Amino acid sequence: MIGTLLNGVAIVAGGIAGLTVTKQLSPLTQRRLKVFLGAFTVYVGLRMTWGGLNGTFGQVLKQFAIVLVALILGRLTGRLLRIQHGLNRLGRYARESFSAAQSATDHRFSDGFVTCTVLFCVGPLAILGSLEDGLHGDFKTLAIKAVMDGLATVAFAQTFGWGVILAAVPVVAYQGTLTLAARALAPRLETLALLDPVCATGGIMLFSVALVILELKKVELADYLPSLVCAPLLTWLLR
Repeated sequence: MIGTLLNGVAIVAGGIAGLTVTKQLSPLTQRRLKVFLGAFTVYVGLRMTWGGLNGTFGQVLKQFAIVLVALILGRLTGRLLRIQHGLNRLGRYARESFSAAQSATDHRFSDGFVTCTVLFCVGPLAILGSLEDGLHGDFKTLAIKAVMDGLATVAFAQTFGWGVILAAVPVVAYQGTLTLAARALAPRLETLALLDPVCATGGIMLFSVALVILELKKVELADYLPSLVCAPLLTWLLR
């Protein structure tokens, strides 16, 4: 739960900063922060993947092949379920709400609360980070999300007002529920030795987040979320 609580604190801190500080970050500072976040995300993603691959050279090759197949199958499943499409629609709704709030003052409180709740809860990092925190007790992914959400809340608070701070409540409830559910499932997965493929697959997915942060490539990450189910399933079937 550390990652989720950290995320909630970051949203509250970002909201307070947005309401009290009028000076925005300089473009140079924003670029430096983006590079730092991107580099840290690469490190965490590769570390997760490496930690999920173990054994002899042949076993590592087999595990890596399973991860790649899981990513392919997960991507196909995600496209069939139109996961990224659905999240994009929610993102457009949030963007339109933000644009409307800049030219109007009515309903700013509720619009800010709903907009931030949607953005902070539906992203792939919320699911990936919560599962990683629950399964492995590793909150680094949610720490990355906390920084991103905190910075976003600064801008939202300046537009919507203090209603954005309350978005921390559903974020903590949602991510906390996922974390606790994953923690309850972890002993069973550990007994079946299925935690490592989840870790390795999640690491590659997190690595792709860095490509988005650094604006190197647009990755439809949400469509890959089913890979987190495909990886342990394939590992179990191919024993």
